[in-house]
Amino acid sequence: MMQIWLAIVLIVVALLGGVALGFFIARKYMMNYLKKNPPINEQMLKTMMMQMGQKPSQKKINQMLKAMNGQMDKQ
Repeated sequence: MMQIWLAIVLIVVALLGGVALGFFIARKYMMNYLKKNPPINEQMLKTMMMQMGQKPSQKKINQMLKAMNGQMDKQ
């Protein structure tokens, strides 16, 4: 009877340890990913529009940023 309880406790401890370790590994991975690939900002959008041959007005940039942020929120 004591061995069954010991096995259950060890399984629960291992499961909680795995969840905690997985959380911190995933957090570190995402922080590195965002450092290497930052989300798009106003300056990047302005440069992209100029490369496509469009004259970027502030209104157009704000509309595109809002639309892109709206798409990110949906996902």
